[in-house]
Amino acid sequence: MTNSAKSQAFVADGITAPLRFAAFRNRWLASLLAYLGILIQLVSAAWAMTQMTSSAGKVALVQTALTLPVMVIALPAGAIADMHDRRIVTLIALAIALCGATAIAALDWFGFTTPNLLLALCFVIGCGMALLTPAWQASVSEQVPAEAVPAAVALDSISYNVARCFGPAIGGIVVASAGTGSAFALTALLYLPLIVALFLWKRVVEPSRLPRERMGRAIVSGVRYISNSPSIKIVLTRAMATGVIGSSISALMPLVARDLLHGGAQVYGITLGAFGFGAVIGGLCVGEVRRRMNGEAIVRTCTFSMGCAIVAVALSRGPALTAAALILAGAMWIMMLTAFNIGVQFSAPRWVAGRSLAAYQAALSGGIAIGSWGWGALTDSAGVEVSLLVSSGLMLTSPLLGMWLPMPRVGARGEETEVLGDPAVRLALNERSGPVVIEIEYRVAEENARAFHGIMQDVQLSRQRNGAYGWSIARDTADPELWTERYHCPTWLDYLRQRNRWTQSDLALDRQALAFHIGSNPVRTRRMLERPFGSVHGRDGVPDRDVTAAR
Repeated sequence: MTNSAKSQAFVADGITAPLRFAAFRNRWLASLLAYLGILIQLVSAAWAMTQMTSSAGKVALVQTALTLPVMVIALPAGAIADMHDRRIVTLIALAIALCGATAIAALDWFGFTTPNLLLALCFVIGCGMALLTPAWQASVSEQVPAEAVPAAVALDSISYNVARCFGPAIGGIVVASAGTGSAFALTALLYLPLIVALFLWKRVVEPSRLPRERMGRAIVSGVRYISNSPSIKIVLTRAMATGVIGSSISALMPLVARDLLHGGAQVYGITLGAFGFGAVIGGLCVGEVRRRMNGEAIVRTCTFSMGCAIVAVALSRGPALTAAALILAGAMWIMMLTAFNIGVQFSAPRWVAGRSLAAYQAALSGGIAIGSWGWGALTDSAGVEVSLLVSSGLMLTSPLLGMWLPMPRVGARGEETEVLGDPAVRLALNERSGPVVIEIEYRVAEENARAFHGIMQDVQLSRQRNGAYGWSIARDTADPELWTERYHCPTWLDYLRQRNRWTQSDLALDRQALAFHIGSNPVRTRRMLERPFGSVHGRDGVPDRDVTAAR
């Protein structure tokens, strides 16, 4: 079947297309149960805190404890997801979360739980989730073809929110009838099917021709890629702002149920279920909405609609109106997050996908954690209603961010090109030889000088995203047609990595620059060793034989 025919088949199947693949189907069904456990856990922890303290700040800190680790350890977690087997990483992360949930269940069973201890163990569970998320999300593209990735991302969101429809209500019932300890024990049991599904996944790994990066260098590489990718930076900024503003709903939900609706654990579970039901509706509609609207239009529509829904939640005193408003808020929330997630997935190549998604999760979760703390503090001094009204006002005005930071257009995934061969060298180099200086000479007609210089600014970002340092472009004063691009890589191995990280868009950009070259001679590339003798020592302390490299 041709690529065009495959794309048409996926479009025809719509949102269910990824379920045709056994690995993703098993993952999706098992994750549905795991998400059910996570939601029961969230309800149990939040409600246990309301029973132990009357402080709104403490109640809101439950969500902060669960989400703050994502912000703190996101980049190391993303680097681990890119460096190691994502299946193994996910299993370890689940084991950490399982230990945290089991510990809370045991402590609650024996009556030893305190507010601070509950927050500490929620933080442990959050650490497990922080390690899991980048590997989990990056593995989507390993289980389905590129054409089905948007539908797979939406299905992952739907599974979470299907669980959100029922998990909070189940959690409320379990807490009311059997106590929070039983609810945490149920959470631990619901992690087990996902662990089994991961053991059954036969992951196909394409061996890299280059050695694995070290942790520190991998983190630096991820940060450099993101900092030199304007589209990813825009998505991260918008996601963080949305997390700060929109976290009021989930952070203050226990207080909405207790203080505005005068209900108990069951009412709290029902309100969370309404939000989750709305999110399922939003997830099912994502594909159709994306076909009709671009990313910026989706975010603007969703933020405005969600702002109106938060106003209704703040002013309502009836469960029916509150539930209807939460259904709308849930649908808008999941559409926004899916738009952000897809924006990152399609802006990052596979080698840095885990780190890019980790940065996205850090931005979103950091915004939620900061916002939850802020909304809790404001509620302590001004009340639930005022806090929600302030949140709605900020949400209604947040589309103004699009005037300065419009959502990037989502095109084809930035996949790598075919592997480039190593450049020819006359004498041996080892992986640690360096620094390596690269000079590329172009000859450009004088009337095209300004246009060429403009293209080279984009080339600069491309080179730096993939590992180049100290980039510059210079024009010869004695020969105005001669331009020299110059950058360096710390070692020969870093240079080989930089060459093999090119994506189709990087290659297209390079071709645009080469199109300006004139004359019968090709573009000239020099690769030079900055310290050719004794600059790098071998493992036994003997200087390596480093020599100047040239094509």
